[in-house]
Parts: sequence; structure tokens; C-alpha cells
Amino acid sequence: MRRRLQNRFQDGSGDEINMTPLIDMVFILLIFFLVTTSFVREAGVEVNRPSARSAQTKEKTNLLVAVTVAGEIYIDGSRIDIRSLRAQIQRFLADLPKGSVVVVADKDAATGITIRVLDICRLAGVENISVAAKKD
Repeated sequence: MRRRLQNRFQDGSGDEINMTPLIDMVFILLIFFLVTTSFVREAGVEVNRPSARSAQTKEKTNLLVAVTVAGEIYIDGSRIDIRSLRAQIQRFLADLPKGSVVVVADKDAATGITIRVLDICRLAGVENISVAAKKD
């Protein structure tokens, strides 16, 4: 009996730690952290937002449209022409009919371009439009 146990451990076929439950537990923890993590959405371009005392945090934001100082328009980090903005927003509304749009305009951006973006959003059919500002 003793010889059999010695041969078993010398062959390398002895008891091994079963890693399957450990790997399962790590994957469950990973899934838990992915599900409970909240992601902050940004416009994809650096914009210096104006400050306002009445600014409120909006939880459900579906589409961010950024207007830079130079008058460039960005949606989800990609630059678009103002002439194609309406089509982009209509495509967005086709996928999400009750979607909301937040216009993130730089505080030094031309007011005319910001108003044009707001007007295009309204003409495209967006009912819930907001302008982003940072809390004072």
C-alpha cells in the first residue's frame, strides 16, 4: 500500500487543484462588475461648456451633438457636415423614436451655429432637446 502511494506521487499523477470553480467565480465577478458599472457619455470632442446655476443632471441621454469654437459639429466623436445633421438625427429617431438629444455647445461657439443645430434637431422631429451646461 505504501509503495503504491509513493509511486503515485512520484509519477506526477497525484492530486491536483481543480481550477474550474475558480475560473467560474472570476467570470461571474467580471460579469457583475460590467453590469453594475455606469458609463459616462461624452461628446467625443473637447468642449468648454458654459456654466449655469439652474443646470440639472440628465440621466437618460441618447444622442450628443457637439458644437466647437470653430463651428464644427460632432456626433459620437466623428465630425459631420451641418447639411447631413438632419439625416443623421432622423436615422437616430428611426431607431429610437422617443430618443432625446443634448447639444453640447462650447461657450465661445457662434450662437448662430448653435441655433441652427437646435433648429435642425427640432425639424428632424426630436421632441426632447437639451443644451448642456456645467453646474455653477
